[in-house]
Amino acid sequence: MSKLFPSLYDLAMQPLEKRKFQKIRSEILTMTSGRVLEIGAGTGINFPLYKNADRVDAIEPNQAMIEKSLPRKYEAAVPIQIHQQSAEKLEFADNTFDSAVAALVFCTIPNPEKALAEIRRVCKPQAKILFFEHVKMEQPALAFAQEALNPLWKRICDGCHLNRNTLQAIQDSGMKITNVTAYYKGLFLVVKCENLDNGAIFVK
Repeated sequence: MSKLFPSLYDLAMQPLEKRKFQKIRSEILTMTSGRVLEIGAGTGINFPLYKNADRVDAIEPNQAMIEKSLPRKYEAAVPIQIHQQSAEKLEFADNTFDSAVAALVFCTIPNPEKALAEIRRVCKPQAKILFFEHVKMEQPALAFAQEALNPLWKRICDGCHLNRNTLQAIQDSGMKITNVTAYYKGLFLVVKCENLDNGAIFVK
C-alpha cells in the first residue's frame, strides 16, 4: 500500500461516512462485547464507536495507517491495542475472542478464504462475527460494470477489488450467517454471523 493512500482515505470516504456509513458502523459495533478482534483497522474510524467491548485488538498491516489511527485510539472509550499483522496469519491463540468485526476490508485482503479461516480459529464458538463489506452485485449489468472497472480500480485504490463475492466466501467458510442486510442496491452488505464449534459444518 502506498504512503499516499492512507492520507487520502478519510477524505475520500467522508461523504459516504456522513450520509450512511457511520450509522451502519455504530449499529454493528454496539453488538460486539467482551474481547473484540477488529480486522483491518485502517485509520481507526471504528475506534470511537465501540461502547460495549472490554477491549479491542485491532490488526492492521500498514504502518502508515496505524500512525493515522493513533489519535482515535487514544480518544476511544475502550482500551484498544493495535497489532501490525495480516489477516491471513493472526498471531493469537485459538478461541481467544468473544466478537470480531471487519468493515470495508475484505475487498483488499489478498487471500480472503485464509483470513476467514483464521477469524474462525481465533474466535470462540458462538462468537459474533460481523461484516460490513462492498461486494459483487447480483444485477447482471452492474456486475459486468464491476468486472470491467476492476483492473483500473485496483490500481487507483491500492488493491481494492470491486468484484469480490465476499458473501459467498463467508458462506463457504463455515460460519453460520444469521442475517444479511443490503444497502445501495446490494453494493454494500452487513452480514451477521455466529462462529460454529471447530469441525462443525454449516449447510445453507
